[in-house]
Amino acid sequence: MEASVYAQEAMIEATHWWFVGRRKLFAAEIARAGVSNDARVLDIGTSTGTNLRMLRDLSYRQVAGLDSSQDAIRFCEEKGLGPVYRGDVCAMPFADESFDLILATDIVEHVDDDIRAVQEIARVLAPGGTILITVPAFKSLWGLQDEVAQHKRRYTQKMLTKIVASAALQTTRCYYFNYLLFAPIWMARKLIHVLNIRLESEAQVNTSALNRILSLVFKLDIWTASKIHPPFGVSILAIAKK
Repeated sequence: MEASVYAQEAMIEATHWWFVGRRKLFAAEIARAGVSNDARVLDIGTSTGTNLRMLRDLSYRQVAGLDSSQDAIRFCEEKGLGPVYRGDVCAMPFADESFDLILATDIVEHVDDDIRAVQEIARVLAPGGTILITVPAFKSLWGLQDEVAQHKRRYTQKMLTKIVASAALQTTRCYYFNYLLFAPIWMARKLIHVLNIRLESEAQVNTSALNRILSLVFKLDIWTASKIHPPFGVSILAIAKK
């Protein structure tokens, strides 16, 4: 991602509706998977530490992070989160079967070879281990955030489950989420493009009042998405086992 995006995210990830809601969603999925607190956990693509914050709050004791950006690592260190190692998701500096739980949230869309990335994730996952993967959904939603985050692609559910299967992993759950805000986000991204609005990140389009409203909408979204499996959403979540 661009350096300015890391700085923006570092300032808001503790309170912004998107990051707060995702942490609640991930925590619920981790609890559902029955991952114990003594599990060896890896967060791939830590960015400025949003998942590491969640894992700390959930009392996981053996947690490591990996990111390719020194800026991201610095922000995590400043928050007392880590350790975070510098490395490439397609060639990670860890031994085979090193982790029981791996989080790869909004990371594989950043790499040229997403199949290789998921195969490498599978390599460092212990037998019986769990992977939580999220990716952005639907090419029609491509917008400013994809560009500043330097995404290579957006996915459909079928695309994601296919690359998971290519790594000899079994998908146990997969669904779209952030479906309630799909239409407003689609429209906002088209307007930003058409009007040529200059922003460092879409996260700048927020106020305290709007943040409270969107937090409530997203809370309802993540509570229902895993139950009703909507046919669309801004993002996709998959749980897979080795």
